Amino acid sequence: MPTYMDIHEIPGGVKAEDVAKAHAHDVEMQSKYGVNYHKYWVNEKEGKIFCLCHAPNAEAASQVHREAHGLVAEKIIQVEPDVAELFMGGSEVNAAGAVVLKGAGADARDPGIRTIVFTDIVDSTPITQHIGDEAAMEFLEVHDRIVRGALSASGGREVKHTGDGIMASFFSAASAVKCAARIQREIADHARENKDRAIQLRIGVAAGEPVEHHDDLFGCTVQLAARLCSQAQPEQILVSSAVAELCAGKTLPFQEVAEVTLKGFDHPVRAHAVSWANEASAT
Repeated sequence: MPTYMDIHEIPGGVKAEDVAKAHAHDVEMQSKYGVNYHKYWVNEKEGKIFCLCHAPNAEAASQVHREAHGLVAEKIIQVEPDVAELFMGGSEVNAAGAVVLKGAGADARDPGIRTIVFTDIVDSTPITQHIGDEAAMEFLEVHDRIVRGALSASGGREVKHTGDGIMASFFSAASAVKCAARIQREIADHARENKDRAIQLRIGVAAGEPVEHHDDLFGCTVQLAARLCSQAQPEQILVSSAVAELCAGKTLPFQEVAEVTLKGFDHPVRAHAVSWANEASAT
């Protein structure tokens, strides 16, 4: 049976107990339409609710909401369960069905915001053409080892390998930035110790909600992180303004850069660079 995620937007915010009651009504109604609403994310301050369900089709999922409490979702998209798991991570659910932050208690509700990181090996195609596929694979193995080690240490989840980089998802924007800084430092250390096998990386970081304007999971956030990665200079980490805002108070070393024009975005995007050489190594 297909899996769907929807978004409800409540102007002025929403109370967690009200969402819990609505979810309970969904559970009472769902068998009538062959639907299973099994968990949800709630951002009380922003008034955003994201529900995950199995349903025969999107209309059946919407009909449950319509009859149960009348709060019909503004948008519903079909998602691949495995992909949703990679983005959203292993999630604990409280008694009301709300996803909570792992190990933080039943009231520490997960708002569903994720930070996406892209890495990219600079000039990977010319490198391959110059030294050949076999030697280029050694460069890629260095990248993969360092990036995956940093992800493991920082709580990041690899979503996919892009061929010359990795896309990853984080619960915490600060952890994502610290991980990106760690990756750049370790790549730089490797370059100093292995001048004949030195590589450079670009890294892009963006944060957002699971259901946006695109009809795929984290569509806008993924696109923004990928474009920031492409825009970054060799050895640079570029992050979106949302990431910088989520890291406010974390004393992370950001430097605002000029607004950048990115392919696929109608307006210039304000970006920040991370001074990773000075960033503490703790993750």
